[in-house]
Amino acid sequence: QVQLVESGGGLVQAGGSLRLSCAASRSIFSINRMGWYRQAPGKQRELVALMTSGGSTNYADSVKGRFAISRDNAKNTVYLQMNSLKPEDTAVYYCYAPLSGSDYWGQGTQVTVSS
Repeated sequence: QVQLVESGGGLVQAGGSLRLSCAASRSIFSINRMGWYRQAPGKQRELVALMTSGGSTNYADSVKGRFAISRDNAKNTVYLQMNSLKPEDTAVYYCYAPLSGSDYWGQGTQVTVSS
């Protein structure tokens, strides 16, 4: 099992930046994939970015070139650097980790981008 705690959300103007953090309750060294999803009001949860333990990444088309995912195994933390934010990026952002056949989610952190 693993517990995930997000932080770093907030209110930012369009064009601004935020960095989200996801702290895990155990070592993430052996967790093959970790990532971020988001859910806007009235919409389904969608993939934002994933990163494997080997460093491979996968991004939603809507965030390519603006967002960057990274992981620090020594700190058991995954990050999402978000630049050039747009109002359509407004959502609750969730950290995600599949482990031992189960999916684990954080509680979410709100990101609001004003125009």
